[in-house]
Amino acid sequence: MTPTIRNTFRVLAYVLRPLINLLLGKKWWGVENLPKDQGFIICPNHVTEIDPVVVGHFIYNQGVLPHFLAKESLFKIPVFGAALRGSKQIPVYRGSVGAQESLQVAKEVLDDGGGIIIYPEGTLTRDPDYWPMQGRTGAARLALETGAPVVPIAHWGAQQLFPRYAKRLYPFPRKTVRLVAGKPVDLSAYEGRPLDKATLQEVTDVILDAITDLLSELRGEPAPAERWDPKKKNQTPYGRVITRTAEKIENDKTSKDPGSTA
Repeated sequence: MTPTIRNTFRVLAYVLRPLINLLLGKKWWGVENLPKDQGFIICPNHVTEIDPVVVGHFIYNQGVLPHFLAKESLFKIPVFGAALRGSKQIPVYRGSVGAQESLQVAKEVLDDGGGIIIYPEGTLTRDPDYWPMQGRTGAARLALETGAPVVPIAHWGAQQLFPRYAKRLYPFPRKTVRLVAGKPVDLSAYEGRPLDKATLQEVTDVILDAITDLLSELRGEPAPAERWDPKKKNQTPYGRVITRTAEKIENDKTSKDPGSTA
């Protein structure tokens, strides 16, 4: 990485790390599972809007520069866009030409030993109980096209500070986020296979399975047998009968500690 990029990260860390340390306690495991001396892809679960800061903090503290995929329009915002460009975040363009440009930037990041953070779910989970939902294939495609290792990460606790879709923080009492990095996912069985829809979906499921297993260990409870599918309406998944509205569930989660195993 160029000195400019590293200096941009130092400035961002100088501002963000004290703030996140003030708001959140942290317990981290699995540092030894991060690949050494090479770039890699990080695939975390996604439970709240502040996840990128939580995961980025963990990755940066291990000496790896974190890079996220971000909408190309965000790079046009004054100051914020400059920070994205200065830290070599990866713009996501529409269209095949733009996709190739994004892939090229991603490869440069990996070649420089950086970590690319991609949420396989594509957005915040819609699962009422915060388990990983059905995913999108972007992380799988990048992994198969670059051959970069994929490290699954699960974390739990940040949603207590800033619940999903909340309008404010809940800093008191001080919350603790627990995070574990798993061993790189074994994708050797997919080498040489065509990047068709079936292959990409299968690899996505393998990655999500690894994340879900880690999250189950953190939460101390078994994961549902089937993932929430946001495309289905009026779901009663995993044999559970959902009798409360999503809004009621969210209100309940702001008034009690959802991470009771912490």
